Amino acid sequence: MKPATAFGDKRYAVLGLARTGLSVVDYLWRSSAGVTAWDDREEAREQVAAKARIENFIDEDLTHFAAIVVSPGVPLNNHTIADKARAAGVPLICDIELFAQARGELPAHKVVGVTGTNGKSTTAALIHHMIETAGMPALLGGNIGNPILAEEALPAGGVYVLELSSFQIDLTQSLDCEVAALLNITPDHLDRYESFDAYAASKARLFDMQSRDHMAVIAIDDARSAQIAWDLQKPEHGARDPAHVIRVAAGGCMDQSGWPALQGPHNAQNALVAMSAARALGVPEPAISEALASFPGLPHRMERVGERGGVAFINDSKATNPTSTAPALAAFPKIHWILGGRAKTRDLDACEPHFGHVRAAYTIGESAELLEHLLAPRMTVRNCGALDKAVRLAADAAKPGETVLLSPACASFDQFSDYEARGEAFRAAVRALA
Repeated sequence: MKPATAFGDKRYAVLGLARTGLSVVDYLWRSSAGVTAWDDREEAREQVAAKARIENFIDEDLTHFAAIVVSPGVPLNNHTIADKARAAGVPLICDIELFAQARGELPAHKVVGVTGTNGKSTTAALIHHMIETAGMPALLGGNIGNPILAEEALPAGGVYVLELSSFQIDLTQSLDCEVAALLNITPDHLDRYESFDAYAASKARLFDMQSRDHMAVIAIDDARSAQIAWDLQKPEHGARDPAHVIRVAAGGCMDQSGWPALQGPHNAQNALVAMSAARALGVPEPAISEALASFPGLPHRMERVGERGGVAFINDSKATNPTSTAPALAAFPKIHWILGGRAKTRDLDACEPHFGHVRAAYTIGESAELLEHLLAPRMTVRNCGALDKAVRLAADAAKPGETVLLSPACASFDQFSDYEARGEAFRAAVRALA
């Protein structure tokens, strides 16, 4: 991203020097800002030593900083930086807020923001694909792909499509999206929020930051999202014109036969939201139709990674909670289900309507015993512990026409660095089958 004069002669602190933090330091340095940076890892600090003052500033006077840029992965509900920044009157922000503040110096453009508990990566990528299919310049970023500040700015007329987690929205104050989209809200990240209400309120802030004449696209298939859609027309929420609030409902009756990478009821919702967002941007209908048919899908999201003896192997490692696993269970009729990891809830209620599709379950990771206990009354369960063992046992048991499905319904951090590493381990285990 081109340097911005908005940050010159100001001082910023950067906490966390993974990919995004490194991009923030480089961007602020190129924008002539003063930067103080810290990460507990010495090798990370060494990467920015030429561009920033290296100091553990958390216990120092923070009042001379214009803002503290933190990684969305920093748990602000229990990290000391939150209280210290609040006491000093210094805002906590992320790279998305820096991008928002720099927008006035970029060539004329639009921004689409996509959030939701589940489906936001696929929907953001699909909107991006629709825009590019129409021949318009577009960039996909935020919680997907490269950090936004590390990307090249788009030419005039371009569209930035940003996948936004609730953590990123929490750290953003001025992102006025021309189109903001919400897919769904179900219980998630409750270790970071004091309640489900607080989590839902975080998602709703994406619309609070919008100008009233900008477009909101909201799927109303769940009660929380539907309430947000109706609230936007109340005076206390800006009294939006109904023409600027697009409500969509998947309804379960959409013909998805021509969209090979968009199967299942969850993808009907993703597609409807993407179509509405693209129309709000002026993408022509032929381009939308072509994009739906040609969309390649995303890795680790109901991704077919192989076939052996008539058995399909599906990598859905991105399904890190029961609600996101449920659509995968609905999509295949005869499943050998690999699940487990670090549990976000102590139930599988969202998955229960589709237990009839499961021939056997194979539990792994930290939650293996918990999940075995939950599932044993309903189906055959093998407590495998390790992913590679689960793949071998499932492959041996599966018959032609059946599916071995990794859809963990849990976070990956007990055994893997992230869901991508877990998905890659699944691929490797499938390749290793004799």
